[in-house]
Amino acid sequence: MIDFARKIALELSLDENLTANVIKLLAEGATIPFIARYRKEMTGSMDEVAIMSIRDRLHQLEELEKRRETVLNSITEQGKLTGELQRQIEEAPTMAVLEDLYLPFRPKRRTRATIAREKGLEPLARQLMSQHQGVDPELVSQKYISEEKGVACVEDALAGARDIMAEWISEHAYARQRLRSLFQRSGIIRSKVAKGKETEGEKYRIYFDSEEKATRAPSHRLLAMFRGEDEGFLKVVIEPPAIDAVELLEQIFVRNDTLSANQVRSAAFDSYKRLMQPSLETEIRQMLKEKADTEAIRVFAENLRQLLMAAPLRGRNVLALDPGFRTGCKLVCLDCNGKLLHNETIYPHPPENKVKESIHKIRSLVNAYKISAIAVGNGTAGRETEAFIRHIPFDGDMLAVMVNEAGASVYSASSVAREEFPDYDVTVRGAVSIGRRLIDPLAELVKIDPKSIGVGQYQHDVDQNALQKSLEDVVVNCVNQVGVDLNTASKELLSYVSGIGPSLARNIVEYRSQKGSFRSRSELLKVPRLGEKAFEQAAGFLRIPSAANPLDASAVHPESYAVVDAMAGKMNTTVIELMNSETLREQLNLADFVTDRTGLPTLKDIMSELSKPGRDPRSKFEVFEFDRNVHTIGDLVVGMELPGIITNITNFGAFVDIGVHQDGLVHVSQLADRYVSNPNEVVTLNQKVVVRVLEVDVARKRINLSMKKSG
Repeated sequence: MIDFARKIALELSLDENLTANVIKLLAEGATIPFIARYRKEMTGSMDEVAIMSIRDRLHQLEELEKRRETVLNSITEQGKLTGELQRQIEEAPTMAVLEDLYLPFRPKRRTRATIAREKGLEPLARQLMSQHQGVDPELVSQKYISEEKGVACVEDALAGARDIMAEWISEHAYARQRLRSLFQRSGIIRSKVAKGKETEGEKYRIYFDSEEKATRAPSHRLLAMFRGEDEGFLKVVIEPPAIDAVELLEQIFVRNDTLSANQVRSAAFDSYKRLMQPSLETEIRQMLKEKADTEAIRVFAENLRQLLMAAPLRGRNVLALDPGFRTGCKLVCLDCNGKLLHNETIYPHPPENKVKESIHKIRSLVNAYKISAIAVGNGTAGRETEAFIRHIPFDGDMLAVMVNEAGASVYSASSVAREEFPDYDVTVRGAVSIGRRLIDPLAELVKIDPKSIGVGQYQHDVDQNALQKSLEDVVVNCVNQVGVDLNTASKELLSYVSGIGPSLARNIVEYRSQKGSFRSRSELLKVPRLGEKAFEQAAGFLRIPSAANPLDASAVHPESYAVVDAMAGKMNTTVIELMNSETLREQLNLADFVTDRTGLPTLKDIMSELSKPGRDPRSKFEVFEFDRNVHTIGDLVVGMELPGIITNITNFGAFVDIGVHQDGLVHVSQLADRYVSNPNEVVTLNQKVVVRVLEVDVARKRINLSMKKSG
């Protein structure tokens, strides 16, 4: 296997030896969370982002090597591989350069040049391409006239020769590289409305006649133009000034002012217009699309990370409501772990208007199930239901929270929900999902396809495989960063734990249901098909709060238990006392415990974990309330200042829920009193903000907001 460590290290500005260690660990089956958390000595404490970058670049280089081998084999089989060509192929730094070198040898469909060769015109093309003084193209082409071969006249012969030369020019690796650079440097993207689509394509009006430098076009504009083109509303072209491209080819191929050179000049023009421009435009489109996809996926991934890491509401029994008017509000009662205790439907809104009956029912359920928090879905009738709840006179303090229910309907109809609640319909499952999102957003949202949660930007337009991979990385990172309770986690949550996966997660849950709660981490090794390797990768991220060994409730890996025992022994105390006493821990000299395997980074992590075992890295839950006088878009008035919550972040701004069933947009230019290039610099998902209403378009359901403090 080729050693890619040096190349990757240089490209990513990383230490070569540390990069090699990461590659080795990945090859051995170690997961990114495990490497980042428990192999810091080998990686120099690289974070997940750096390790993922190494993994992704390694995959690209491996794919390049596979293609390189295929190209060499193909040209060798054709008997056309020279020493110089082999050197060029072996040194090709990118896939594009490699494909340029392979282009003349790639099997082709029947082209105009192929037909000209069949007519015996290749010698004429070679003679003209040499551009010798004294060669008269019309004179030398006369001997190629042949009715039998379909060359009726001099012009037929010259046209065929130009077709061959045009193909040679289009397949010239150096010329393609120069033109590719021109496309990247000077390419202009132009979009125009498709004929007759002015009315139907109204939503793309800003692209009906737009033009900008392709490499400067933001990802959201590129994706919007490409979507408009796919839907038939726009015509999009990407190319540099044609005169610059043709002049570049003439500089490479036209050597003098002979009559033969004029034929080459004509061939170069034809080669660009007919062969190279379409080919390179396709290539630059793909490059721009990949770049736009990467940025859109990055935005989606960051939004998802913030959503998954939202603060949980721990230790409370919850009553959850999936609001509705005609069909009523589906109500469920859940214990503090999200277990369904009760369900029914109430009808506090028109047309039923059973307000008193609904109030009585909720009050009795609150008392019966010791409810201390109420979750209300933010969909249809959400604000009305929230207002109804807030007017109920409860006996004690009651926390009422609006919960974003995006994707709840997807979960309620999924196989996961059917398996969990086979005896309940989708309305009950949806209400359960709303309640559980309040109790533990991460544990509930992992059951839903991230693309259905609604925090993306053009998620349906980007490369779906790349999107899925990136979002899965985010979910895995979040789950392992928080840690998982081994005795309460669903198999969906367990499946994202380092080293586990769906199959082992199912086995863990089945073992748990048959044998009862796990009493120690080591008991994991009794789970069918969970071997030493999976245990090594997973154990540190699984928690057992009630375990006899207190370290089983922490992020200290079992491989380091002996180190903690040695620390306790050094202080003549127990592990529990060491965990409970900051004074004892401060007396330890970590250097005393350094070994070949355990260095200071791991020892510092251990000390941090002993001080707050199993701590949740998520922020503390904060109560949020919308303006109680604003319920619909019709209630909005320009100039109003309202509380809101960030629901989605894109490159062009942030969307804010202000409680009117239609998110408003804070354009990037309105996010702060200073210039903002990246909205993530100033806002985060689920952030509580105060916005000012700038514009309201009721008919189009559009709300423009501002977060600027100055008018």
